[in-house]
Amino acid sequence: MRWKKTVLCATVAAGLALAGCSSGAASGSAQAQKNITLGNVLAPATFEARNFNWGNQSVYAQAVYDTLVKISSSGHDLQPSLATSWEYNADKTVLTMKLRDDVTFSDGTHFTADVAAQNLLRFRDGTSPQKPKVADMVDAKAQDKTTLVITLKQANPAFLIYLGQAAGLMESPAQFGKSDVQTKPVGSGPYTLNTSKTVVGTSYVFDKNPTYWDAKNVHYDTLTINVYTDSTSELNALRGKQLNAAAINDPSIVSQVEAAGFKANGQNLNFAGLLLFDRSGKSNPALGNVKVRQAINYAIDADAMLKAVAQGRGVATRQVFPESSVGYDESLNSAYKFDPARAKQLLAEAGYAGGLELTIPTSPLMPKSLWPLLQQQLGDVGIKTKFVDTGQNLIADLQSQKYGLSYFTLQRDANDWMLISNMIAPNGTWNTFKYSDPTVTALLGKIRAGSDADKTAAVKELNKYIVDQAWFDPWYSQTNYFATDGKTAVDLNQGNAWPNLWDIKPKA
Repeated sequence: MRWKKTVLCATVAAGLALAGCSSGAASGSAQAQKNITLGNVLAPATFEARNFNWGNQSVYAQAVYDTLVKISSSGHDLQPSLATSWEYNADKTVLTMKLRDDVTFSDGTHFTADVAAQNLLRFRDGTSPQKPKVADMVDAKAQDKTTLVITLKQANPAFLIYLGQAAGLMESPAQFGKSDVQTKPVGSGPYTLNTSKTVVGTSYVFDKNPTYWDAKNVHYDTLTINVYTDSTSELNALRGKQLNAAAINDPSIVSQVEAAGFKANGQNLNFAGLLLFDRSGKSNPALGNVKVRQAINYAIDADAMLKAVAQGRGVATRQVFPESSVGYDESLNSAYKFDPARAKQLLAEAGYAGGLELTIPTSPLMPKSLWPLLQQQLGDVGIKTKFVDTGQNLIADLQSQKYGLSYFTLQRDANDWMLISNMIAPNGTWNTFKYSDPTVTALLGKIRAGSDADKTAAVKELNKYIVDQAWFDPWYSQTNYFATDGKTAVDLNQGNAWPNLWDIKPKA
C-alpha cells in the first residue's frame, strides 16, 4: 500500500483533484457495468473492524466486511446476513442468533459463532466512537458452531440495528492483533482491499471477492473510492466525469453538479446547527450556563442560515427529533425565534453583560458562507468568535473534547432510541462531554422499559426538556445529496448519510 499522495499519478491538470487520476470511471457502457468510482469526503480512520466508525465511513466497511444483520434502506427494517434468524427472551435481555455455516473470510478462515462472539466483545472493548451503542452487552458466547447467544444487562430497543452497523462487523480472528490490522482488512465481504493500488487518505481500490456467499449483491468487479477534502475538488472531479457517484456535503455546489449532468438524489436526513456539547462548562464556564446556551439560540437567525448556507435546500427546525418521531412537537420550532435583544438580556442575566468569547472549530468540508454570518450574528449580541481550522481532524478533535461547541450536520435517526443513544444519552457518541442530567436519566429509563404509552409520553417530554435547556442550537434539516451519473442507480438510506453499498448499482 502506497502512503504518498504524490505517486498517484505523474501529472495532474490544474484544478483537478489528485484522486481524479483514477481510471475506475472509464468511459463506455460496458466498462461502466464492471467498475465504479465513488467520491467521499472522509477516508477511513482505520480498517480494523473493532475500531471502525460509521456514517460517511460505512461504505469502506461494507466493502470488506459483513455484518450480522443487514439494515434495509428504510433505516430500521432488518434482513438476514451472517445471521439467518434471531429471537429475544421475554425481557429482551438474551438474544439468540442462528448463523450461516457456509461463510469463509478472505484468508480462508471459517466464520463461526465463536468468531462472532469474539468480534462483538472486541468491539465493545475497542476504541470505536460507536462502542457506546453496545455498552449494554454483558457477554457474547457460542452455544455451538452456528448459535450465538448475546446477554444484555438491560433491554436495548435498538441493539439489533447496531448489529447491522459498525458493532456487527465481522473480521477474521487470524487478523486480530496483527501489525497491519489497521491497513489490511480481512473480512468475508463482497470485496477485498487492493493494497497495491490504494493510496491511503486519497484513493481506495477494492476487487470483487470471487467466493462471496451473497454474489447477487455484488454489482461491480472493481470499486474505487476517492477522497476529496473540499467541495471544489469534488466538483471538479464530477465535472471531469472521473466519478460515477458521490456524496455531496456542500449544498452550494448542487446546482453545478446537476449542470454537469448528474442527478442529485436528495433526502432530509440530518439537522444542521451548533452542537453545544459542553453543558457542564468544563471547557468554557459560560457554556455550562443554560441562559448562555439559550442566548446563542436566540442570537442565530435560523431562516437566514437556511437561505445563505444551505441555499434554501432544507426545512427549518429548532428540534433534533425528526417529524417522524413520536416526540416531535411543531410548536417547539417557535421556541427560539430570532431575537438579539432577548439574547443580550439572557447574557446579562448570566453575568456576561460585557460579552464572552467562544472557540469554534472549522473544516474545509463546511460551507464557506457560514463563518462570516455566524461571526456577525453572535457578535451582534456580544459573543466574540475565535475560529480554529482543524483540517481533516474535526471529528477526532470533537470526540476528544477539544471543543465545547461546533457547527455540525448530524443524523436524525428514524428510530427514537437510536437518536437518543447517539446524541443525548450520557454515553452517546455525540454527547462528547458525556454530560448527565437527572431529569434526562429518569426519562431514558421510561423510554427503555416502559409501556408504549409511557415511552411516547417520555420521548415528548425529553424533546421539550432538551429544547428548553438548549442542549443544541438546530437551524434546519438540510437536504443531503448523493449524485449519480446516467449509468448509476441508487436507493438512498434513510438511516445513514451513505447509501448501503449494495443499493448502488448499474442502471438496468
